[in-house]
This record gives sequence, C-alpha cells and structure tokens, in this order.
Amino acid sequence: MSKSTASARVLTQRDEYGNVTVNLNRPDVHNAFDPEMVAALTEVLEAIARDDSIRAVVIAGEGKSFCAGADIAHMRKSARFTKAQNHHNATESARMFHALYTLNKPTVAAVHGAVRGGGCGIVAACDIAIATRTATFRLSEVKIGIIPAMISPYIIGAMGERQARRYMLSGEEFDAAEAWRTGLVHDIVEEQELATRVGEMLGQLYSSGPRAVHAIKQLIPTSAHSPIGPEIVGATAKIIADLRATPEAQEGLTAFLEKRKPSWTETPKAGKAAAKKHKKR
Repeated sequence: MSKSTASARVLTQRDEYGNVTVNLNRPDVHNAFDPEMVAALTEVLEAIARDDSIRAVVIAGEGKSFCAGADIAHMRKSARFTKAQNHHNATESARMFHALYTLNKPTVAAVHGAVRGGGCGIVAACDIAIATRTATFRLSEVKIGIIPAMISPYIIGAMGERQARRYMLSGEEFDAAEAWRTGLVHDIVEEQELATRVGEMLGQLYSSGPRAVHAIKQLIPTSAHSPIGPEIVGATAKIIADLRATPEAQEGLTAFLEKRKPSWTETPKAGKAAAKKHKKR
C-alpha cells in the first residue's frame, strides 16, 4: 500500500510509522454505504491484512458525519431486486464487517457527527472507539421496517445483550455519553481534540509488540466465548508458552530488564511523533 492512495469512495493514507488511516469518502450522503463503497472498503482491509509492515488502522469519515449506514437510494433500488440479488448484497456487506472485526491489526474508530445503522456496526467492529462529545448514534433500521442483522454480533459484543435490546428495538437516538456508558465507545473528547487523542492511542499501539497485538486479537474471541474449564485452561497455557519462546517476547523481556525501548519502536519519541503526524492530517 502506498503512502497515500485514493479511490472514489475510500481514501487511505499511511504515515512513516506504519499507521494507516482509512477515510469513508461519500460526504455528500454522510458516508452511507453502497455496494461500491462496501467493495472498496473490503478490498482495502484485505490489502492491509496482507501487509506485515502496517502497525495500526484508523477508520474515520470525511465531512460532517462518520457514517450514516446503508445508502437509502440503494435500498430503494433493492426493493426491486430478486431474492438472490439481495442475498448477494447482504453477504458482501457482512463480509466487510467481518473483515474489519477480524483484521490482524489493531483498529481505532475516530468518530464524529452522525453515526447510524451500519455506521454503529463499524464502530463496534473496531477494537477501540474514540468519539467526539457531539457525536450521535442510532440503530435506526427498525424505523424503516428492517433489522440490524449483519451488525448485531458486533453491537451485542460491544454493548451487551441488555443494552442492545433497547436500542435495536427502539431505534432511538443516543449521545456520546450514552455510547460510552453502554460500551460502544471507549473515550469521549471535544471535537478539536479527536485527532490528538487518536494519535496518542496510535503511540500506545506503536509501543506494543506487533506479534503480541495480533495474538491478543485472536485470543479475545476464543476466551470470551469459551466456558472456563479444562479446554480453555489448556489452550491459553499453550498460547503463552509458545509466545514466550518467540524472538519478539525475548526482545521485550530483555529490553524491560535493560531499561530500554524494545526494537520494534524506532526511537524513544516514536509515540509522540506518531501523535503529531496524525494531528497534522
């Protein structure tokens, strides 16, 4: 992936530390998804997954909103599609959300403005979500007679079943404070502080071992959905035993004992520099 690339519906930019910012780029319709955007975002995520030099990914939206969910104009057209055509479109969208959720790099949602339907799914599928105080959220599908089916695993995983029941059923709007209370977002910042806070998070991720980060992303779904018993006890013991023997783990321990930065960080100021880089964009 080049330093800066663009397609009609998705923009990507990479900094020198291996952080990639992916911007949804349909600001005239509040970054609503249509099949072309779904395909473009899936392609970008799959390319990122194949690139071992990428350290972290930021998902953001161009213009006034993060993402308004599904494109209404396309949904109107889909009413005339065959069942097979609708199934294909839904499958492609589901694949996009899954590609984001299972991406082998840490993901940060930089959230501002309106977040509706599938936009909430994007937020929930990211590992970390930081929202501006003025951001608003809504699982609005029920208001037009459909359901948030494809995003439901990620919404329930982020908010919990009890909170998801309320907001999926009511379709009511809620603010950033409620999104934080229910677990959909992790941090709330003022509008002008969003880029700085995202940059600070990139600095934290930059100082973490890349192999360890990948292993954690694989570990969490396994541990979260396994009963606590002999099987998960044995599996987690094997995972840590295998990782302790890796060069990255040995380097991390040695660096800690020698009171120095590990080799995967370029300079002692790498985290601050990454934050400044992000703030300038």
